[in-house]
Amino acid sequence: MKRARGGAIVLFLLLAVDFGIAQNTIGKADGFHVGVILDLGSPVGKVARTSVLLAVQDFYAAHRNYSTKLVLHVRDSMGSDIKAASAAIELLENYKVQAIIGPQKSSEVVFISKLGNITQVPIVSFTATSPSLTCDSMPYFVQATPDDSAQVNSIASLVQAYGWREVVAVYDDTDYGRGIVPYLADALQKIDVRVPYRSVIPSSATSETIIKKLTELMAMQTRVFIVHMSSTMTSLLFMKAKELGMMNQGFAWITTSGVANIMDTLNPRVIEAMNGVLGVRYHVSRSQELDNLSKRWNKMYLQDNPDESPSNKLSIVGLWGYDTIWALARAAEKVGVSNTTNKPLLSIKNSTCLESMTISTKGHELLKTIVQNKFKGFGGEFDLTYRQQHKAYVFQIINVVGRGWREIGFWTVKSGLSRQLKQDGFKKTGQQSMHDLNPVIWPGESTKIPMGWEIPAVGKKLRVGVRSSKIPEFIKTYKDAVKNATTVSGLTVDIFEEAVKRLPFPLSYEYLEFDTTDTRSYNDFVYHVYLQEYDIAVADITIRYNRSLYVDFTVPYTESGVGMIVPVKENVMKDVWLFLKPLSTEMWIGSIILFMYTGVVVWLLEYLNGNEHVHGPFSLKQLATTIFSIFEES
Repeated sequence: MKRARGGAIVLFLLLAVDFGIAQNTIGKADGFHVGVILDLGSPVGKVARTSVLLAVQDFYAAHRNYSTKLVLHVRDSMGSDIKAASAAIELLENYKVQAIIGPQKSSEVVFISKLGNITQVPIVSFTATSPSLTCDSMPYFVQATPDDSAQVNSIASLVQAYGWREVVAVYDDTDYGRGIVPYLADALQKIDVRVPYRSVIPSSATSETIIKKLTELMAMQTRVFIVHMSSTMTSLLFMKAKELGMMNQGFAWITTSGVANIMDTLNPRVIEAMNGVLGVRYHVSRSQELDNLSKRWNKMYLQDNPDESPSNKLSIVGLWGYDTIWALARAAEKVGVSNTTNKPLLSIKNSTCLESMTISTKGHELLKTIVQNKFKGFGGEFDLTYRQQHKAYVFQIINVVGRGWREIGFWTVKSGLSRQLKQDGFKKTGQQSMHDLNPVIWPGESTKIPMGWEIPAVGKKLRVGVRSSKIPEFIKTYKDAVKNATTVSGLTVDIFEEAVKRLPFPLSYEYLEFDTTDTRSYNDFVYHVYLQEYDIAVADITIRYNRSLYVDFTVPYTESGVGMIVPVKENVMKDVWLFLKPLSTEMWIGSIILFMYTGVVVWLLEYLNGNEHVHGPFSLKQLATTIFSIFEES
């Protein structure tokens, strides 16, 4: 009896072990392994991690009958391209992942996408936004987010609305930072806005480097800055800008969507330093479903990040990550799990060399299914046609105030800038659109729109070249040996200084005398402006064709020619008899008598010649004939 019981127990244990092995086997067979590479120390990485984990839970709660389950393997890149690449290799070798979500940075994509090309594993990123990523050299890379070029027209419209003529681009020296510059420059050029300087911040910049770069910007005239940097570098930049007084009245700052999208996740001290900044971010319409998702996301985010501020909110980046997981889960169900892999010819055991990697047999099919997957997601229409998100997005213009932000307006392709989101297609352009936006609280808590530039105290003065004229009334120069300065006078100088006074901004300048001791002509004087020894030349310079090849001339204030000066009488008759003034009274009487005498003579001659029209009693007809004959004879 005991032996029977013992055998039964052993048999039960063996069955349990077999069932456990079967369970593990089934789990492995049904598990669709996906790698997730994020910088978990960054605000974007934290938001994205919570979003993708919540998306997996929600998807399979809504699709309980699906047999293929996503198994996520999250890796921390720590903001390093090398660690991100190492994590990708480890995921491909040890877990044979069939897709990789991420990487987070555009620079990480460049190398990891090459691994995807070799292993035929799709690389899907909803955070890498560089416009240069979607190309033929990355056939297995999918950009599940609009690239940065989508927002440049909204930024250009904002610059045009406030009447700024020059801006300075501030960006970090990374693929992400450099990618937007050509598109931004083209958009600004279309509205005749110059970018006189580009401030490139090294990716490893310290506080001292940031201060040095900001000091260079303070020495320039332009006071409008467009910032396109990572959230970490942007936070450091504005903290130092506030210390240097660059967040005071007269300055204007615009941040791109990279920071504006995650404004709620930034440190409160950083947001306070950014007061007055304008931001361009993607707009998502509110709904009951989105509110419910946000509540569940906030709860999960606080569980994963207990030390974080409870004010952090679900951003558009998190929504893109959420939608990406749903798209991948649907594609995985259609494609199924890849149980077999083709090994390359060279294989090295227990090695992280590229030769030891396996090639996914369903990678191409999975990629095709992902890009054909279209649905209405929380972040908008999810459409990855041509391996990139393509749609007409709505941008929200925000203004950082206090420890938060307020809405200024919206921008769409059809309607341009507007206070309320409208779809009527009526588009206002230029400074007219500014009146259709909510008021802005600018840096320094000012409500006055910054002019856009000013002459800094440490800046260079405008170099004005002058030379004496043979006619001193036009311009006369002489050197003050005591003050070591050039003094000028004359009509030309008065016109120049009056024009400077009428400028809407202060202009600092100095006169530099052109040496005329030798026989150098006005041509040489003009050519020195072309050589940039002078910024402008003020003198009695005649506009000639050969000189216009090197410099631009203003509208001439004098012109050559012959004129006549006549006295003017103020008591001139101003009535209908003004035409009588050219002749005196005696002249008019003499003319009338002469006219009457001529008429009598003509009538007499016609009468003697037997003209039948002048015979008979006198009539108006005879008088008319006589007058006509007078003019005919004369």
